[in-house]
Amino acid sequence: MKRTDPALAPERMRWKGAKLVLTCGDSLLVLRRDDIPTINWPGCWDLPGGAREGDESPQACALRELLEETGLRLDPARLGAAHARELPHKPGRAGWYFHAEITPAEAASAVLGDEGAELRLMPVAEFVAHPAAVPHFPAIVAEMLELRR
Repeated sequence: MKRTDPALAPERMRWKGAKLVLTCGDSLLVLRRDDIPTINWPGCWDLPGGAREGDESPQACALRELLEETGLRLDPARLGAAHARELPHKPGRAGWYFHAEITPAEAASAVLGDEGAELRLMPVAEFVAHPAAVPHFPAIVAEMLELRR
């Protein structure tokens, strides 16, 4: 993955939302999307995060969605690498991706919010190869984790 392209900066491209690559050792905190036909990628494994509300920043969006979906609160200072990418299903719009490491205690305390069918830690290697992962996320996860090395 290219480092954030200036053309994808929020002031140059409308950005739609933000996602978190949350690692706990060699695993990721992921959630399985609801299996309903009216949403993108029903039943697929997803990263915590979602759509922007109002004029919130990418970081604020990611942290709000994390709280709503898992009950976890992270200090913004814990968010590491931030990358924007054009969304493959929404040309002209970008999504922001952040990495943070969470503790085993935080992972154990995460609870599924009002959306989604399951929340769990999944080995990174399993997610990257999983046929039911949201199609563009395995490459993003692999590339972000490679960049942090």
